[in-house]
Amino acid sequence: MTKRVRFKRFVLLVLDSVGIGEMPDAADWGDSGADTLGHIAAVENPRLPQLQKLGLGNIRPIANLPSAARPEGSFGKAAISSNGKDTTVGHWEMMGIVTAQPFPTYPEGFPERILEPFKKAIGRELLGNKTASGTEIIKELGAEHMKTGKPIVYTSADSVFQVAAHEQVIPLDELYRICETARKLLNGEDRVARVIARPFLGEPGRFLRTGNRKDFAVSPPGRTLLDRLKDDGKSVIGIGKVPSIFDFAGFTDRLEAHNNAEVIDRIILAVEQPGDGLVFANLGDFDMLWGHRRDSASYARGLEYFDQCIPGIKKALGREDCLVITADHGCDPTFHGSDHTREYVPILVYGKRLEGGVNLGVRSTLSDMGQTMAENFHLELKSGVSFLRELH
Repeated sequence: MTKRVRFKRFVLLVLDSVGIGEMPDAADWGDSGADTLGHIAAVENPRLPQLQKLGLGNIRPIANLPSAARPEGSFGKAAISSNGKDTTVGHWEMMGIVTAQPFPTYPEGFPERILEPFKKAIGRELLGNKTASGTEIIKELGAEHMKTGKPIVYTSADSVFQVAAHEQVIPLDELYRICETARKLLNGEDRVARVIARPFLGEPGRFLRTGNRKDFAVSPPGRTLLDRLKDDGKSVIGIGKVPSIFDFAGFTDRLEAHNNAEVIDRIILAVEQPGDGLVFANLGDFDMLWGHRRDSASYARGLEYFDQCIPGIKKALGREDCLVITADHGCDPTFHGSDHTREYVPILVYGKRLEGGVNLGVRSTLSDMGQTMAENFHLELKSGVSFLRELH
């Protein structure tokens, strides 16, 4: 009988949008044929030897990413059981909260029932009010914004209300208050997943978004694994945008990071310190910079950069740590439009005490990862089936 392995700490790394092929219901979402990782590998041929060692190519056949004969990690993929395909529902589902009712989206812009009370509350008229790329809309409207002082309001395929403003026109504190006002107003049928402050600097033709983005998310509708771990006296460290996704609930510490390189630095910093519980990080550049902008070449280079960082992360792990690498949804840069794509996500599990090579199969929900961590700490979530006993 295989001896059950227990861990002192989990390190959960979410490669934002790195899906691994369409789910059975992809056609219902307009995503039939989407395959983020498969298409990038076929088109751009990225070199990912470290991920292959962990078993990435063993999950399913992927062009230019052959399977490992003796993978160091255990491997599988998980379906999204929530009604959605965005960052919020993906991360919540990992922590045990399955979203049945999707968050609202506004492909035609926000209706007057939202904008009129918002304008009245902030005392300003608005620019934009459409679906747009954040970098493109400041190119288009940034100069007018600087002349008029009107904030730029826009959305995306996600459930987001975004407000862009030049830091020298609308100071950060005021921009954040504007977003807090929007967060309070957006309730009921208009309860969007996130309100996002998008500050920028520069001159017309040379605008650049700054690292002072701030997210105002809705709170999860129930207790997550994060809350359970924190209440149980465990450390819960959130890196990058992860804490904001949970409205900052359930964390004992937060490490700020603005891009993938900074996130990886903070991961290593956190893991090198003695600790228990969970280190939870999101590498958002895959989605924000390359997926939505349909830039498969840069996406591939980003995957190669992460791959090169894996040895440093593994070296920092203690013997009682367990590394889990996954994603929250897809965003196929070779696909039409600029939306997320309804895909399975990869699961790679590695630990210095684990033999690896276990095929975890196709999991029915991202909550299986949370339930695995919960069982390890003698806890239980309402959703998910643990695979802790399959690891050895």
